[in-house]
Amino acid sequence: MQESLPFQPTPLILQELLQPNSIGRGLCVLPVGGEQISSIGRGLCVLLGISLEDTQRELEHMVRKILNLRVFEDESGKHWSKSVMDKQYEVLCVSQFTLQCILKGNKPDYHMAMPTEQAESFYNNFLEQLRKAYKPELIKDGKFGAYMQVHIQNDGPVTIELESPAATVDPKQLTKLEKQQQRKEKTRTKVPSESSRERNAPRSKDDPSASSGAEGDVSSEREP
Repeated sequence: MQESLPFQPTPLILQELLQPNSIGRGLCVLPVGGEQISSIGRGLCVLLGISLEDTQRELEHMVRKILNLRVFEDESGKHWSKSVMDKQYEVLCVSQFTLQCILKGNKPDYHMAMPTEQAESFYNNFLEQLRKAYKPELIKDGKFGAYMQVHIQNDGPVTIELESPAATVDPKQLTKLEKQQQRKEKTRTKVPSESSRERNAPRSKDDPSASSGAEGDVSSEREP
């Protein structure tokens, strides 16, 4: 049996991207090990995916967007008119590295996500900037790195993906893993496969498959 939410929801979930992040309107509860560690009433639930490329510039951009995004209705019922700050609603943030997923076939790859130690510092700075720009008591968060069951009641549903402006990546910031991945991709494009080398190799006149007829085509052969 699923436990009901301990409040009457007017949900809000927002998804936001500092590369990819997401925001939804509604109510959100975070239980960890059976214990509820955080919850909000009406407001935004921000799922934050931090990438290797993110800097203070991206962080500040996302803080401004989250707090000023007009996803709520005004007093007359007009949609998409008010921000979370206009309505004095709450914001609950959840760090979610899986938003940085890149699929390799059917397998998810997370090498573009910022490493844990750096990401935790970045995430805490993100929360600090949100609290400075808004009311600190209205900014809630989960437990970084913990396995959580996130209960979100999405009003709408409304989920919005936000991306920070594209920035030039300094090659020095790339990890060894990222550089190795780039080298592998370059190698794949430069080295032809064995089958392609065989197809492109010149054929000898003695090679029976080099005849003018199509290989394996027996329709042109005649019975003696």
